[in-house]
Amino acid sequence: MRTFQQVGPLRTYLRGIRAEGKTIGFVPTMGALHDGHKGLIQRAKGDCDLVVTSAYVNPAQFAANEDFDRYPRDMNADQAIASNAGADAFFMPSTDEMYPAGFQTVVDVPDMGAVLEGAHRPTHFRGVVTVVTKLLNIVQPDRIYFGQKDYQQLIIIEHLVRDLNIQSAVILVPTVRESDGLAMSSRNAYLSEQEREAAAILYRALMLADEMVKNGVTSADEVKRDVERLISSEPLASIDYVALINPDTLQEVHSLADGVALVALAVRIGKTRLIDNWFVAPAGIPISKNRLSSQSRAK
Repeated sequence: MRTFQQVGPLRTYLRGIRAEGKTIGFVPTMGALHDGHKGLIQRAKGDCDLVVTSAYVNPAQFAANEDFDRYPRDMNADQAIASNAGADAFFMPSTDEMYPAGFQTVVDVPDMGAVLEGAHRPTHFRGVVTVVTKLLNIVQPDRIYFGQKDYQQLIIIEHLVRDLNIQSAVILVPTVRESDGLAMSSRNAYLSEQEREAAAILYRALMLADEMVKNGVTSADEVKRDVERLISSEPLASIDYVALINPDTLQEVHSLADGVALVALAVRIGKTRLIDNWFVAPAGIPISKNRLSSQSRAK
């Protein structure tokens, strides 16, 4: 695996790869790599001739009161994990490289970025979309890979790619889960032992929603109420939001009778904020192959 810290040498390297007619897959991360990231890299390796992984903790997507300064960073470990997973190139730029002096341009998808995560983190997606646009311009991949846990981000990037005619396919990959269902996340490292046990409530809540909808409950408000009640039964948990949304528009739905919905959660366990989601549909209504294949149950 080759490691790059500057845009110019990476572009030169990738120009040569394209000249050979090879396809490029791209897995952007903020580092602190775990098995979820490994799954993204391995999927990209199976689809493409060459895989680029980036690790950059992007300050533009953190608000002043968020965890930018303490976000886990271990570039040596990240490089080892990326290499072992099959990455061919590892891009680890500095902030001066990504946002040089005089940088002013921002990119935004305002409507989709204002709901769910955006309602609680108002500047977050502007930072995400800006840095992803830069990375897409630098790498110019054939495919870019995201995990289902960050579903809202994926949908927003799909709109970015479509609206700006960027020639990269956006690929949804299953959330990798621990044995009790907790979605793997770099922020799980913040959890104490007691908090880690409590965090399993998120997956239990998603499974409750799945069961209710399959058993004929059609009221989104009823599902939401029972999910909130279950999460609130955990003393260490506090809810930022529980939402049942249209997976394409990210708008809340009221009836679950006619199609597929996404249950999206943001829950604080102690001081650690975790997100997760799950597709639900009434019995007899198929979840599309792409969506169904992106869901991973606890082992």
